[in-house]
Amino acid sequence: MTKLTRLIGIIKDKASQSKAALLSQRTTLSLLRATSHDCFTPPTRKQLATLLSSGDGPRATASAAVEVLMDRLQGTNNAAVALKCLIAVHHITRHGSFILQDQLSVYPSAGGRNYLNLSNFRHRADPASWELSSWVRWFAQHIEQLLCASRSLGFFLGAPNAATDREDRLSGLANADLLTEFDSLVALVEGICKRPEPNGNRLVEEIVNLARGDWGVVQIEARVRVSEFRERLGGFTFGEAVELVCCLKRLEQCEERIMGMMEGAMELRLWDLVREVKDKAGIEVYREEGKVRKETRKLRVSESDRFSTRVLNSRDFLRFPSGRLTLL
Repeated sequence: MTKLTRLIGIIKDKASQSKAALLSQRTTLSLLRATSHDCFTPPTRKQLATLLSSGDGPRATASAAVEVLMDRLQGTNNAAVALKCLIAVHHITRHGSFILQDQLSVYPSAGGRNYLNLSNFRHRADPASWELSSWVRWFAQHIEQLLCASRSLGFFLGAPNAATDREDRLSGLANADLLTEFDSLVALVEGICKRPEPNGNRLVEEIVNLARGDWGVVQIEARVRVSEFRERLGGFTFGEAVELVCCLKRLEQCEERIMGMMEGAMELRLWDLVREVKDKAGIEVYREEGKVRKETRKLRVSESDRFSTRVLNSRDFLRFPSGRLTLL
């Protein structure tokens, strides 16, 4: 980043913060302070805590705070500002109040504009900004997948109450629902694997640490579900068993990339469990496929029988699948 670009950013920050202070716009002021144009320094914990506190209160207050944050995210073409807005969004998913999280959960599921769709974000001011743009695109997609997974699970991943009665809840789910939750977690892991390479920038390192924390949470949630799948082996339909094997294969394919990216992150023997359940479920698929083939052979009729069924007399009629229509 050139000195002129940095100077322009500082001037913009000062002007915006002064205007918000004069107009007594508490939420806007705290947001501006947390999302400055400095492309090397992440927002401090104090700034993020102040931003969260500005959204405390009734639903209308929380809704206004989230709206201001999303408007700033979509209204900027500066990579540093966009990344800090995304860090603030991520902070809400982990530490925000229930009402604040509830307002955030409508993005992007409520229809209309998807505020987290930054796939076309480009900041071409200088090489540093251009490099940060790739992080904006990835982190926005990561948060969107994080919200989608949280919506599928019914709680925000990493929230303090997420671990409450986890095993009891999973044991009560139907196979299809459990597979849906697991698929959303696998998609989240696949997204994490697409993370750009760090460059030593402190702002980037903050995002790397947040992603590492997300992986730790996802790893726990994935492992308990794979363990539940192991307990249910033998109780899946053919289609469910095929879907399970496919999801486990997708997750297994992420192992090498994840282990290289998440150095120092805790490891819960997830991969050994994934391979074990995948192999056993694969055997189940093979057996079920054999049963299907046997049933198919039993249902086959001789050529003469098939020929005779083609000849209809005047009293025969055709039946339709719905059972409501017949042709006399």
